[in-house]
Amino acid sequence: MTANLSGNDPIKKQKTPCQQAGSLMLFLNIYILNYFLKIITQGGIYMCTAATYKTKDFYFGRTLDYEFSYGDEITITPRNYAFDFRHTGTCSSHYAIIGMAHIAGNYPLYYDAINEKGLGMAGLNFVGNAVYAEPDDSKENVAQFEFIPYILSKCASVSDAKNLLAKINLTGTPFSDKLPTAGLHWIIADKNESITVESVADGLHIYDNPVGVLTNNPPFETQMFLLNNYMSLSAKQPQNTFANGLTLNSYSRGMGAIGLPGDLSSASRFARAAFTKMNSISGESENESVSQFFHILGSVDQQRGCCEVSEGKYEITIYTSCCNAAKGIYYYTTYNNHQISAVDMHRDNLDGTELIRYPLITEQQINFQN
Repeated sequence: MTANLSGNDPIKKQKTPCQQAGSLMLFLNIYILNYFLKIITQGGIYMCTAATYKTKDFYFGRTLDYEFSYGDEITITPRNYAFDFRHTGTCSSHYAIIGMAHIAGNYPLYYDAINEKGLGMAGLNFVGNAVYAEPDDSKENVAQFEFIPYILSKCASVSDAKNLLAKINLTGTPFSDKLPTAGLHWIIADKNESITVESVADGLHIYDNPVGVLTNNPPFETQMFLLNNYMSLSAKQPQNTFANGLTLNSYSRGMGAIGLPGDLSSASRFARAAFTKMNSISGESENESVSQFFHILGSVDQQRGCCEVSEGKYEITIYTSCCNAAKGIYYYTTYNNHQISAVDMHRDNLDGTELIRYPLITEQQINFQN
């Protein structure tokens, strides 16, 4: 996305800096409006948020927001499960993976996952912008639906993933007639760095992700640009800079964050999750870290009734995940069960050949104290 702000047009007068900034903001507003109109007309919208967090260990997770579940399960893919990749053949030996998946024909369609080396990856909806390539014999062709296991089975770090991505041609090959290709973009992260991957009309783009957060539309570069709108926000109480000679006082705690958006749109959730994550402080113990991670993603939790997608149907946060990528533990909560449940991949046989599946605990678990 570019705009001619140079002022070198020989017919028009050179724009002032204020006019240039105004033109850029008008361009962005029109771009975003047209973009969301395109998404709405294509349908298939659901909203999610992914985040990273680091204390003594590295944590990775996401919310999945939709109006119904496909029957998701915590799924461990052991090292010797045979991945029959659509274009590159069978991979029978690889890193073990744990994550949330829909199982179709004994194949794990992962929404988010980590591998035994501490690398995490999640796919989030990107309808209206995601464009995939046709197969290209000069590259490693990878179908969109197998992108997460392809990366996590082969890469131990983001650096490894970057090297592999340089060779990949991401195709729109569908899993089946009943499961068409979804429009997604991805966050890939380890304890040292985070990147966003977007396949769009002009190719595959890889962005450094300094906030370690991803939501949905608009594209990542635009999401990062829009954070400029919130540069004055702070976790501290504000100082009066409104006008000289005018006495203004803080009348409540938390006023340094006035202006942080509270709606459920993806751009607002990106800003809110980034602010919450970047300002989060917790102890380094496992319980403190996991608890804090769920509080970070709790800032974008969706409650039934607040986001109507059709008559009588509402988008909700179906599940929230938090993975300790160092220890291989997948923690989660569901909409109707906020008690944290966990699956430790290292308690199972990671040298097996068959998928290991754990259905979600979806009924509320209440600990009575009397």
